[in-house]
Amino acid sequence: MTKDTESTLRCGFAAVVGRPNVGKSTLINALLRRKVSITSPKPQTTRHRILGIKSTSDAQIVFVDTPGINYAETRALNRYMNRAAHGAIEDVDVVVFVVEALKWSPQDQRVEERIEESKRPTILVLNKVDRVRPRSKLLPFIDKLAKDHDYDEIVPVSARRGENLEALESAIKSRLPQSERLFPEDMLTDRGDRFVAAELIREKLILRLEQEVPYRLSVEIEEMVARDNVMHISAIIWVERPGQKAIVIGRKGELLKQVGTSARREMERLFGQRVDLRLWVKIKDEWSDNDRALASLGYLD
Repeated sequence: MTKDTESTLRCGFAAVVGRPNVGKSTLINALLRRKVSITSPKPQTTRHRILGIKSTSDAQIVFVDTPGINYAETRALNRYMNRAAHGAIEDVDVVVFVVEALKWSPQDQRVEERIEESKRPTILVLNKVDRVRPRSKLLPFIDKLAKDHDYDEIVPVSARRGENLEALESAIKSRLPQSERLFPEDMLTDRGDRFVAAELIREKLILRLEQEVPYRLSVEIEEMVARDNVMHISAIIWVERPGQKAIVIGRKGELLKQVGTSARREMERLFGQRVDLRLWVKIKDEWSDNDRALASLGYLD
């Protein structure tokens, strides 16, 4: 790379924010063309602030995936997630505000007000446009939002189908400062293998569990060590009550076995080696509403 090219590089941080379940993590994975954040149809799957780094010949965009901002829930875990999202808004060069096409809720309005306070350049992303029938319904919705709010740009996309992502990437890139690269070109995320392993296990649990149980469990990697070309991983699945433990284990251990098999296969694809995965389910009473318990499980500001 020449010095002229280096001097015209645009590099910076773009926080992807919004209420739960609008597709923020799916969008980042699609932009990176690689899975850095777990996803599920259930809201508030993302709990931590995660960096996804996209390096091209003329730019480096550091996407900041954030938990869904939810003002209705007051448990300590939710307060932690809201703080993580709010902090990201303050620390970036551009905010990517994701909403669902044709839907604007009171939650969206509160997130919008929080973004306005930051005075950061803001791109509004209308996600899930593939579900809009007919597409002509989008124009009045876009016009109304443009009149009501002072966005730098409004970009309709479908993260799931990869529609219009180049336009979004271009809009973000144009609002980043000229700068040297912030991370090595081959770096994809700031999260290590232990974090990734724990999140993959949690994703498989979320996909198989119903009602409130996914929101009352956390995964902790107790051991992760390579021996004889095999990655040996021991993980604890923390729940809050005995009934939840029984649900996670399943009848004759069947659900836990399915989760382990699915997580192990994805880890082997990701880590490029055989994985020996062992899971235990343990109880930590009301951990999701206890700041000290949250800190012990890695939920740190």
